Amino acid sequence: MTEPGSQADDGTQSLVPGVLADMTAISIERADLDPATLMMIRLAALVAVGAPPLSYLLNLETADAVGVTKQQAEAVLIAIAPIVGTTRVVAAASGLVEGLGLQLAFGDPDAPATL
Repeated sequence: MTEPGSQADDGTQSLVPGVLADMTAISIERADLDPATLMMIRLAALVAVGAPPLSYLLNLETADAVGVTKQQAEAVLIAIAPIVGTTRVVAAASGLVEGLGLQLAFGDPDAPATL
């Protein structure tokens, strides 16, 4: 995994993380919602589409930055369970944990997982 502006395995610059960050910033800027609400809606959408762990990691970093708490993220999972089903919520919880594990594995080993 490469960070924005870092070298990919083949020595080229990876643009994907920067593009994803730009898309998120534009979404926050243009939506008529406060950033925390927007990120909770995005979390619900990730669950609904069965997103992979890395998607949770990327969105949880932004959610944390705009003030979404662990309790609020859990509340989103509880609120959408009747709609998306328990299997999606359990898979999402697993994805959240795995995403945070990726953060610990690839990020600063001394940094605490916040969400």
